Amino acid sequence: MSDPRVDPRHDTRPDPRLSVFKTYKLYVGGKFPRSESGRVYEVSDAKGKWLANAPLSSRKDARDAVVAARKAFGGWAGATAYNRGQILYRVAEMLEGRKEQFVREVADAEGLSKPKATAQVDAAIDRWVWYAGWTDKIAQVVGGGNPVAGPYFNLSSPEPTGVVVVLAPQESSFLGLVSVLAPVIATGNTAIVIASEKSPLPALSLGEVLATSDVPGGVVNILSGRTSEITPSLAAHQDVNAIDLAGADEALAKELEIAAADNLKRVLRPQPVDNAEWFATPGTERMTAFLETKTVWHPTGALGTSGSSY
Repeated sequence: MSDPRVDPRHDTRPDPRLSVFKTYKLYVGGKFPRSESGRVYEVSDAKGKWLANAPLSSRKDARDAVVAARKAFGGWAGATAYNRGQILYRVAEMLEGRKEQFVREVADAEGLSKPKATAQVDAAIDRWVWYAGWTDKIAQVVGGGNPVAGPYFNLSSPEPTGVVVVLAPQESSFLGLVSVLAPVIATGNTAIVIASEKSPLPALSLGEVLATSDVPGGVVNILSGRTSEITPSLAAHQDVNAIDLAGADEALAKELEIAAADNLKRVLRPQPVDNAEWFATPGTERMTAFLETKTVWHPTGALGTSGSSY
């Protein structure tokens, strides 16, 4: 009990309250499991100060994430583009409400001042809104009717590739992460994200936002740990359809690209991008990288002097 004789305004005694440290967990299938291995690793800030222990994912965790992503793919790909846009916008709404937390985590992770970290988080939230607006428009850009010689309708439409493994950028722990994840799910794919090995905490916190943002479980799965340890089995996994190598160095990217060739995965090769470039308007390239084009031919009926029979 506190001493009633001590004025709390002038109480200089040490605060007896213990801090409640956050336990970071993986995000797989809409749930928050600890790593199957039971392992963790220390995450430090830019000055070497300990921040938290992050789960050290195993190959079993990676396989579980593939199962969850495949299970969620049919429903997510089959949802209307407008509905996907609403859900992505809801993610932005939730991030806006938790902005201070992400500013703190990004500042610690990347050694940024609060204003610079705030700019990163604001840009990441805006990036979600940007991709939310594209969900029902990308089909008009990359699909449409094709002129053909003959009595046929010839229509091309984009479809999602499937389960996509995303290696998040190593240096841009949040804005870079959102910039590579949002286009994958905006177009109807499901994703397995390998968080930045050095700075995984913003990515793991993003899982908490996704879980309360109407994103169906399994659409996004987030793993943390050693990138070079988790990714080879995913690159070789026969139920993974594509891989984005944004967070891989040159040697690892080459290894993963060779492994991915076994079942003809789509591979988006890494391109050098610094933190400043992540602020630039991204364009549609990361959306079209994981879209397949389906072309349908359909007879129009007999065409004569009076025109189509339709």
